[in-house]
Amino acid sequence: MASTFSSLQTINSSITNFPCVPIIKKPKLHISLTKTSISSLRVECCSSSANTYNEDEEMDKIRRLQNGSDVRGVALQGEKGRSVDLTPPAVEAIAESFGEWVIKGLNNKEKVVMVSLGKDPRISGNTLSVAVFSGLTRAGCMVFDMGLATTPACFMSTILPPCQYDASIMMTASHLPYTRNGLKFFTKKGGLTSMEVEKICEEAARKYANRFTKVSTTLPTRPTKVDFMSNYAKYLQHIIKERVNHPYHYDTPLKGFQIIVNAGNGSGGFFTWDVLDKLGADTFGSLHLNPDGMFPNHIPNPEDKIAMSLTRAAVLENNADLGIVFDTDVDRSGVVDSEGNPINGDRLIALMSAIVLKEHPGTTIVTDARTSMALTKFITNKGGQHCLYRVGYRNVIDKGVNLNKDGVETHLMMETSGHGAFKENHFLDDGAYMVVKIIIEMVRMKLEGSEKGIGSLIKDLEEPLESAELRMVVLSEPRYAKAKAFEAIEAFRTYIEQGSLPGWELDACGDCWVSDGCLVDTNDDPTAIDAYMYRAKVSSEGNEEHGWVHLRQSIHNPNIAVNMQSTVPGGCQYMAKVLRDRFLLPSGMDKILDVTQIDKYATSGNLS
Repeated sequence: MASTFSSLQTINSSITNFPCVPIIKKPKLHISLTKTSISSLRVECCSSSANTYNEDEEMDKIRRLQNGSDVRGVALQGEKGRSVDLTPPAVEAIAESFGEWVIKGLNNKEKVVMVSLGKDPRISGNTLSVAVFSGLTRAGCMVFDMGLATTPACFMSTILPPCQYDASIMMTASHLPYTRNGLKFFTKKGGLTSMEVEKICEEAARKYANRFTKVSTTLPTRPTKVDFMSNYAKYLQHIIKERVNHPYHYDTPLKGFQIIVNAGNGSGGFFTWDVLDKLGADTFGSLHLNPDGMFPNHIPNPEDKIAMSLTRAAVLENNADLGIVFDTDVDRSGVVDSEGNPINGDRLIALMSAIVLKEHPGTTIVTDARTSMALTKFITNKGGQHCLYRVGYRNVIDKGVNLNKDGVETHLMMETSGHGAFKENHFLDDGAYMVVKIIIEMVRMKLEGSEKGIGSLIKDLEEPLESAELRMVVLSEPRYAKAKAFEAIEAFRTYIEQGSLPGWELDACGDCWVSDGCLVDTNDDPTAIDAYMYRAKVSSEGNEEHGWVHLRQSIHNPNIAVNMQSTVPGGCQYMAKVLRDRFLLPSGMDKILDVTQIDKYATSGNLS
């Protein structure tokens, strides 16, 4: 199979027919900063000498916006108990610090540093885009406006000719409500790490605090508008045509296939119009393709039950070959097979593992630690190696990158949420690229004479008998929530290590492909931890195996997620009871955590 780098060389000349040239050129723009304009970058407040001003508190406002390797916050009023914290001044400071970080990293004083910005359709996007452009310009960058875009396309704008920008920012909050927004950062090396974003936010915090009484600068020129999504779509088209290599209609390899797309009113509609339709697919029956930043139909999320249910109904109603569900910014996806079976979570990982192991026998596959023991069995039965690692898509991807550096061939890194990255595609979690691989396999199977759909590839995957996901909200002011969550997670570890939870054993190993999991790094250069979590294997006092419990500090919200899976009837309820009665209550953690869901599940075995 041709590599992505080979594909880039092959299509170099063809995609220049869709160059990243300005769509609009206008004279210099002076932004009028008024008190009533929400898009204003002006900060109006009391003097910094006033008693109410606290520099540390102002800096914390920026620090709290860091969300692992991203920045996220509330951009619009409308959430109960949450005030707006992702303001234009905050975004401007972060964008400026990112621009300075990029310039410093390139270490070339003669070079004009070019940075692109794409955004999903959230209604706060236009306001915050002005702040991003202002910050980047202040840093000394030349800025390019991609308009409506996807997260993977933003990264590819640093790779694909003729653009090949030095860096890119995607403005999105993924599947979160319309009131939220955020920033994702890329260079040619890929997405930034949590530690890199922490450094940028720390510098931005100083700027934000010191600029508290000042009016920010105005944009000297409009950003250059570019149509990069055409390049990106053509790139995906080329991959499908080249790898299918259809013997009868090379340019329309999807002729005769009906494919339903549910974009959830996010950024994914382009995949229908600019990829599938162009390759001959019938996309009649597709859902919610038009972008709408209020997301009126359902959350754009392949894990969302409504999204999957609507897509399943459309597939069955139209006798379609495949259904596709994208999240808002298209870095995640899920599918529905021709029989209406939803394929997400472990099932999606199994499907991609089956495809990748055909291409790369024996390869290691990295997943987060919430995957089932049945998935490990599925991967190993197909000749692969399974590395379990920390929850968080960036953690999983970075683990794969490091394994490859250490000489361990690792071609697939996936999280149960639908993030999937491939070595062949720059280790980029791209929901559209993952779907492209599924489509290619579907067409190949048909060309080989098979009437079975892609669902047949995972017929051997066993389902866990029981599973549950519960939440414990941290009872604290937002500024202290992370510290309180860390305290609870570490108390959980201590209780297990001290033997206070008989039959509970922490998962930890130095061998990256044993079934018990690799949740810690034992090499000389361990990856920094962005959120704390532990997974424990659970057995009864008679050594009867019940399953596992995974506690993790959320980097999105002030809570702790509790995931459980069991291989015996009543196992999850049993583990919830032990967690409550032998840890949460005696440790006093119920005083800093809302244990309502744990208590309800332990009592009744469900949350209804």
